Amino acid sequence: MVAIADHLAPVVVKASRGYWASVAMRLSRDPVAMVALTVIVLIVLAAIFAPLIAPYSPSTGSMIRRLKPIGFPGHPLGTDELGRDMLTRLIYGGRLSLFVGVSPVICAFVIGSGIGIFAGYLGGRINTLLMRIIDVFFAFPSVLLAIALSGALGAGIFNSIVSLTIVFVPQIARVSESVTTQIRARDYVEAARVSGAGAFTIIRVHVLGNVLGPIFVYATSLISVSMILASGLSFLGLGVKPPEAEWGLMLNTLRTAIYSQPMIAALPGVMIFFTSISFNLFSDGLRSAMEVRQ
Repeated sequence: MVAIADHLAPVVVKASRGYWASVAMRLSRDPVAMVALTVIVLIVLAAIFAPLIAPYSPSTGSMIRRLKPIGFPGHPLGTDELGRDMLTRLIYGGRLSLFVGVSPVICAFVIGSGIGIFAGYLGGRINTLLMRIIDVFFAFPSVLLAIALSGALGAGIFNSIVSLTIVFVPQIARVSESVTTQIRARDYVEAARVSGAGAFTIIRVHVLGNVLGPIFVYATSLISVSMILASGLSFLGLGVKPPEAEWGLMLNTLRTAIYSQPMIAALPGVMIFFTSISFNLFSDGLRSAMEVRQ
């Protein structure tokens, strides 16, 4: 994690409107990032407007039309094991998949950033104590920790979000602490401290503007991991419960059809793959656009 934090070294400039405008301009010139952003926007819009664009109800099925192949009349992506339209289920599944994937990262961003900035600015024994507690969580692989927490809390959307938030808070806290420690040593922070400014004022005026950008970039890279973990929890029965439409849960219910209709069974995995890689590519483009030093 130290290597990651060093790679996300803060931009030593004030977070002015001109700076963010230049970041947006550089980002718009990155074709890979813009394609990834377009895919993300399309998936989000499809999830938001699912009732308007989905051809069928996500819960209405027909046993006489179960496991129809791709291209079947009236069902362009076929049907699932209960005869429900796959296109409809995939569109509606994006709602829960995005919600359960993005919400833990947002919660962890708020909590982890607060812990890391607090520890990084104060330093000393408080920093050591908080970081040693954070290190305990790094002793467990993220997947195993998420499964253990979800198993202890029980299945459900809320418990999945709580479990994944706990998984990501230490990672974001570690990065934010490292970035804040670097910013704390800058001359303008020392000048503000010598001039008599309080700790809260220094953090609000001089620290936040320089540390939130790198922390945000790192947090966006966790969205793809969060979506994969959330889908994995649903696949194991520890996340979203049937009959809700969610891509990980759809993979679970369609696993028996992998030999009869492998293309149908693979569709939820394809959606998870494209969404995750789009978030990764956009995060890489955003990081590159922000890596300009003065």
